[in-house]
Amino acid sequence: MCNFLADVRYNPAAPSRMNRAGATDNQELTLPPPETKKSRISRLRPRLGHVIALQNTSMCAYNALIRAYSWRGPAHAAGALALYAAMLRDGRSPPNKYTFPFVLKACSALLDLRAGRVNHRLAARAGLHADLFVSTAFIDLYMKCARFRPPNAVFHAMPARDAVASNVMVAGYALHGIVRASLHDKDGVLVGTALLDMYAKCGNLLYALRVFEAMAIRNDVTWSAIIGGFVVCGRMLEAFILFKDMLAQGLGFLSPTSVASSLRACASLADVRIGKQLHVLLAKSGLQSDLTAGNSLLSMYAKNGMANAAFLVFGKMQVCNVELDVGTMVSLIPACAHLAALQHGKCSHGSVIVRGMAPETSICNALIDMYAKCGRIAFSRQIFDAMSSRDIVSWNTMIAGYGIHGLGKEVTALFLDMKNHACEPDGVTFICLISTCSHSGLMTEGKRWFHMMAQKYAYQFIQFMRMKADVRVWGALLAACRVHKNIDLGKQVARVIQKLGPEGTGNFVLLSNIFSAAGRFDAAAEVRIIQKEKGFKKSPGCSWIEINGSLHAFIGGDRSHPRSPEIHQELHNILVDINKLGYQADTSFVLQDLEEEEKEKALLYHSEKLAIAFGILTLSEDKDIFVTKNLRVCGDCHTVIKYMSLVRRRDIIVRDANMFHHFKNGQCSCGDFW
Repeated sequence: MCNFLADVRYNPAAPSRMNRAGATDNQELTLPPPETKKSRISRLRPRLGHVIALQNTSMCAYNALIRAYSWRGPAHAAGALALYAAMLRDGRSPPNKYTFPFVLKACSALLDLRAGRVNHRLAARAGLHADLFVSTAFIDLYMKCARFRPPNAVFHAMPARDAVASNVMVAGYALHGIVRASLHDKDGVLVGTALLDMYAKCGNLLYALRVFEAMAIRNDVTWSAIIGGFVVCGRMLEAFILFKDMLAQGLGFLSPTSVASSLRACASLADVRIGKQLHVLLAKSGLQSDLTAGNSLLSMYAKNGMANAAFLVFGKMQVCNVELDVGTMVSLIPACAHLAALQHGKCSHGSVIVRGMAPETSICNALIDMYAKCGRIAFSRQIFDAMSSRDIVSWNTMIAGYGIHGLGKEVTALFLDMKNHACEPDGVTFICLISTCSHSGLMTEGKRWFHMMAQKYAYQFIQFMRMKADVRVWGALLAACRVHKNIDLGKQVARVIQKLGPEGTGNFVLLSNIFSAAGRFDAAAEVRIIQKEKGFKKSPGCSWIEINGSLHAFIGGDRSHPRSPEIHQELHNILVDINKLGYQADTSFVLQDLEEEEKEKALLYHSEKLAIAFGILTLSEDKDIFVTKNLRVCGDCHTVIKYMSLVRRRDIIVRDANMFHHFKNGQCSCGDFW
């Protein structure tokens, strides 16, 4: 690649071929003819064509074209160098400080060290070798070509350096995994910060911390780099300690980047309490209007299921005229999905279209997930089919969407299509597949996917399963005991879980329910006492429905809604109608020590039934009733809703903690497997 550059010399004395009118004698710029030994132009012609037609080929035109080709990656870098060679042959448009960075970018993309060295000599001859941008481009080239002495010489010879030059230098070492490379102390806080950032990105936090502690001077970027390094490496608690140390040094070091890293740690640890404290700190310090800080707050609240708080942060960002980006919308759209707030989700979709973000893969993935969780799986598929490029997340999100709707056949077809597109499935893919089979009663297919995963795609999975089962595995078995009412096995599993220590509220609830179902209410009460002592709180059953953009929430036995009397009367009327069809309340799902009549009354006013009754009263008959519940739908409610769809002739969609249930004409899409 460098031969033709070596043979071309820029001659500042070359006569201009411009006439007084400004037109060139030849209106077409023809590439140099191919030479058998000295040139490789012929190899570049398929990329550019035999002739490049340019009017008034000035330096700016050359620079613009070279830049365009160099930015299009390695596949077009050779075209940039061919244009550059033509520019040198032309002779009247000398390369300047805007030319060399893009030419060197093309050399870097091709790892063409010889061409880079030729350009280094040309830049030195033109007096541009000390320019900040040109020097940074040389450092990048030499580092990518694994030549470490020349970039060090260039770096130390620079009359002025910025963070970019330092980071390019250190990133070069990180690229080649050289974690012991050092820069001199005289380079000060800038290089020290870049160095510790390099160590952190190489996963060597010990060296990063040593550099940090040895620095006599630290600024806000230094603190942000070390905190961010610990967060990236998954050391969240240490990141918090460093953040507190930074605050102890004074609020002058506080920056949106350091707070963003700490908020990311909060999201990972599900520690919303500290996240709220950081939110207050941001507000007091006046950094809440910063895009990075706002996005981090939005993401933290959305990931922890606090959708309303996420919406408030988004509203504040709009009030502060923060220019929203892809990161903002990728955090906001999942908040809409969590609440199944379809109207808000559609508004977000419209916003990304208006802002030109709709083609972004991450945005499309979020929209697929949102529409699936809002019960509009057809919209999810439309977005998926329209995507110009898909990653593994796109496929997994669409498969998971079909899965939670119990569409087993569609999941199978999509998985086969995924393989046809040469996209290799990962662990998440198989989790979605097997989960779909469990919700659809497809035992044979589930076993087939499991064996395929173990034999063909995930040998490590077999090794993992040889390990001793933890509390999560036993918890899954305990849930199965609850579903199949296997009290004896449930007791055995409960004892194992008690020894291991329940990991969260879910296992306590399962244990309590197992004992209650067996009539051992004293044992169930004891479990609840232990749960309370350990600080685990059970979320009450809650269901909500969106009506004209407003969310209406209900809990069991709720009478707080303004239309509560009408809702309860409608439920009573429905009960009369379905009793005529043979419905009998299944009081085994009432896990309190109550009389039979009281149990039936408690069942009637479960939160999902209240929300559906409100939907029947409010929505026109041509509209589906879509309800979301935070817990699993109980067996009695599932039966009643099937009857409700029949006697009221309404299509009802319920999204519970496990999946979607599409009720129509007395049937459910899940086939009673959920």
